Amino acid sequence: MSERVYICIDLKSFYASVECIERGLDPFRDNLVVADPDRTEKTICLAITPAMKALGVRNRCRVFEIPPAIEYVKAKPRMRLYMQRSAEIYEIYLRYVSPDDVHVYSIDEVFIEATPYLALYKTDARSFARTLMNAVFSETGICATAGVGTNMFLAKVALDITAKHSPDNIGFLDEALFRERIWFHEPITDIWQIGPGIARRLAKYGVRNLAGVAAMDPAVLHREFGRNAEYLIDHAWGLEPCTIADVHAYTPEGRSMVNGQVLSCDYSFEDARMVMREMAEASVLELVEQGIVTERVHLMVGYARGALDAGRLVSGLDDGADDAPAEFFDGGHGKRAVGGRYGVRTGGSRKLDRRTNSRRYLLSKLEELFDETTLRDVPIRRVNIGFSDLLPEEAATLTLFDDVAADTREHELQDAINAVRGKFGKNAMLRLSSLQEKATARERNEQVGGHHA
Repeated sequence: MSERVYICIDLKSFYASVECIERGLDPFRDNLVVADPDRTEKTICLAITPAMKALGVRNRCRVFEIPPAIEYVKAKPRMRLYMQRSAEIYEIYLRYVSPDDVHVYSIDEVFIEATPYLALYKTDARSFARTLMNAVFSETGICATAGVGTNMFLAKVALDITAKHSPDNIGFLDEALFRERIWFHEPITDIWQIGPGIARRLAKYGVRNLAGVAAMDPAVLHREFGRNAEYLIDHAWGLEPCTIADVHAYTPEGRSMVNGQVLSCDYSFEDARMVMREMAEASVLELVEQGIVTERVHLMVGYARGALDAGRLVSGLDDGADDAPAEFFDGGHGKRAVGGRYGVRTGGSRKLDRRTNSRRYLLSKLEELFDETTLRDVPIRRVNIGFSDLLPEEAATLTLFDDVAADTREHELQDAINAVRGKFGKNAMLRLSSLQEKATARERNEQVGGHHA
């Protein structure tokens, strides 16, 4: 069989490009940022135009970090518009390839297995990538970059690292070129699926590039990373056995559901507890709508940076935690606090004594977890909840103490709420608590992915 060929296509500064095109602007000449003008100067810019990147502005910066001398347009995020444009571009790809050969990686990025199409169109991989990119540009005005590789990993690395240095915005890597051009590339966090946490753990062994990973004793890697060491070892040699067919055929062993939000200001214990209840209500409605049950709940509460020495972690409020010094690691793209991006946080998980989607029962368990683990005198800025070990509703279990009639009435009520919200919108029916000043459900119901729809 001939060597496989993959193309990874990324839409350049997608959100910002869409906003520019809507305004008749050129993203390569005009300065525009996608950020909510109703939020503070600390809000993150979801995207900036290439013109601003050329001026040295960092992507995903905060508004206040943009130099005052730079004049720019601030565009309010419109997530439904971006999703619509993404779907239109996906339809363009499908004129050339089968959906069986496409993996949608994100709203602005796809993998395509090009192997069968090169002979069909009597072309080579670079020319085929150019054909797809030109089709997108001619119909939408959005520029794209592409990576071509002999496996999905190499295509992604070619996109992320080599395409930006290519005159036609198309990078190419096979295993030989990978060892020549990527092995010694730093920072290692530029490599797909290697974040600051992995980079920090590799740095303990003096390893800062993939050549170093390839030279490490596999036993050491397995001891440090467990089963994930296999991915690191394969990628260090430019190998990736997974195909798009494998991705499409994949069925996860377990399912979970997560609902999280960053609060707009410091919240008290009671106000954050109310928001947590709103999130739990929404998640339970989703469980009922999907006909699934859970037997484990999760909670994470993050606190305002600086409230307890920024950069520290509190784990179970261990004795001596207040004396723990802040520790930072520089992975090549700025310093980050060791232990994750959330700063000080508390929470945990709890195994339930039944499989259920009962609103009353799940809310009580999350409230117990919140009350037992959350600091009461520290400002709260983030709340995440989750349900895991999800199974079809047929797998629900009962105990001798359950009120089956009450549970049935509650389930029927949840079904009715879902029906009304499905027809008239999520804000058609709200709990009275969602009308309080610090409640967030009404606003979030009008958002997509935490941003204006």
